[in-house]
Amino acid sequence: MEKMDILSLSREELASELSAMGEKSFRAKQIYEWLHTKRVTDFSQMSNISAQLREELSKKFCIKSLIIKKRLVSNIDNTVKYLYGLPDGEAVETVLMEYKHGNSLCISSQVGCKMGCRFCASTIAGFVRNLEPSEMLLQIYETERDSGRHVDSIVLMGIGEPLDNFDNVMKFLSLLNDEGGGMSLRHISLSTCGVVDKIYKLAELKTGLTLSISLHAATNEKRSAIMPINKRFDLGQLMTACRDYFKKTGRRISFEYSLIEGVNDTDESADELIKLLGGMNCHVNLIPINEIREREFKKSRYVEKFRKRLTDAGINATVRRTLGADINAACGQLRRDDGISQ
Repeated sequence: MEKMDILSLSREELASELSAMGEKSFRAKQIYEWLHTKRVTDFSQMSNISAQLREELSKKFCIKSLIIKKRLVSNIDNTVKYLYGLPDGEAVETVLMEYKHGNSLCISSQVGCKMGCRFCASTIAGFVRNLEPSEMLLQIYETERDSGRHVDSIVLMGIGEPLDNFDNVMKFLSLLNDEGGGMSLRHISLSTCGVVDKIYKLAELKTGLTLSISLHAATNEKRSAIMPINKRFDLGQLMTACRDYFKKTGRRISFEYSLIEGVNDTDESADELIKLLGGMNCHVNLIPINEIREREFKKSRYVEKFRKRLTDAGINATVRRTLGADINAACGQLRRDDGISQ
């Protein structure tokens, strides 16, 4: 019988499993703290648990772990890029970034990606599977353990589309935000390319997290050319869902816009974006496109000009600071090669 992934269990689920084993309720609290506070990697390390119970736990449950297959450290800004090996031999990337307000960790939610955005490396090798809640948590736990740095905020912006792995991502967020002193979801940002039905579902949950929309074009024709998701959920549907999200949560939406030379960086494109976002309480995060070897897209030379056109029209827009440029750590460059992309 396959062992149960104990790190993916909530407190209540763990208590239920232990109760079925004939254990007292306080054992669930002890074991949960060993797993998520002390972050042990083996049941034998749970010193206030009897040897007999530790043996029973090891027969029924497994404590998953990640291995560091490769680590790159930026000489520019202390950004660290990890290639983590998963228990089944697959791999994902995780990036630790240092800001004035603290350390932010960009984590993956899937092995590969189905979305097919043409400027993104994450989708090139195809989709394999969803990550389990434990595998998302472990990207935080292992990074803090290895780096010695506390993670202050999380961005679900690595490999994969978080809303395509909705249930596991919500479970991960619940574990992260656990009542035992976990991270506030106001320190979490979730980036989606626009899975509209799940945006409505997320709005109903009122989690408090920041929703970031990977927009990258402001007309259906241009967006469909670089983002296949737009053929399923067009801009009209997406913007209606975004307004609903703000109405239900009161949380300002961030729109990510990667500027690609000759594709979406013209004055005309800026005006289209101004028209699309007019009247919304939002923020536009302009991103100089990160060039990848498999695509012909080039970084725009008109980033500042584009930003000024937006701000002159009353749109709140900033240019994302590029971190880890010397180790290809930026958004859109994550991939699961057997070795981190150079």
